[in-house]
Amino acid sequence: MNDSTPHSPQVAQKRAGRSFPPAMIHIHLLPEDEHFDMPRVKTARQLLAALGCPEETALVARDGGLLTPDRQIWPGDSLMVRKVTSRG
Repeated sequence: MNDSTPHSPQVAQKRAGRSFPPAMIHIHLLPEDEHFDMPRVKTARQLLAALGCPEETALVARDGGLLTPDRQIWPGDSLMVRKVTSRG
């Protein structure tokens, strides 16, 4: 069944006049010490790409644990992104 069929959840939501906000995640960007919310991306790799950070220049952590680029990000996650480029 595709999204345009009368029985799909998307069509039912539109008919009921409901609009659901996109799932959001909270980001703490270091060393800038910026805090912001953004629509959820699915993986740490997609998060870094959305922030314009090459994978080898930043770390992503959730609850004190580092996330590999393929790790799943969940709606409501609070993540720390630490840029780690060296300046030698």
